[in-house]
Amino acid sequence: MTYLDSAEYDRIAEKYLDSVYRATLTYCKNKENAEDAVQNAFIKLFSTDTQFNDDEHIKRWLIRVAVNECKNDFLSFRRRNVVSIEDLESEPSYTDETGEKRELFQMVASLPQNYRTVIYLYYYEGYNVKELSEILNISESNAQNRLMRARKKLQELLLKKEA
Repeated sequence: MTYLDSAEYDRIAEKYLDSVYRATLTYCKNKENAEDAVQNAFIKLFSTDTQFNDDEHIKRWLIRVAVNECKNDFLSFRRRNVVSIEDLESEPSYTDETGEKRELFQMVASLPQNYRTVIYLYYYEGYNVKELSEILNISESNAQNRLMRARKKLQELLLKKEA
């Protein structure tokens, strides 16, 4: 049973498709799997009976569903055919004139999966620790610890680069 009319669904898709895709790309590190996860999340949105409070609630729900789809895919057999994120030429642009943003994003992308996901959601999407815990379905202290460890790892990478 459909709960959203097609105009509302199109509005939501246009507004959040890019954000959900970027979040799944940081989790999957593979554009095809990320695209599948996003598509599945939006299919589930079209048929969900969840009562959303506002657009931000919809966005968090979509990211959570998409990340769960990535987790399911990560456990599947077909996950073994992975393309490195560095090979993705046509992916979202994180580049400024100096190339610094792209380089920083590549450092974030090189972090372990749990760390790059919290860094992306916190810094690129602007979610706080409580929201991270809800989206990733972990405790707030776990989200805070992951974020702290991710920052430390990223700092180590930046120091290596400068040396």
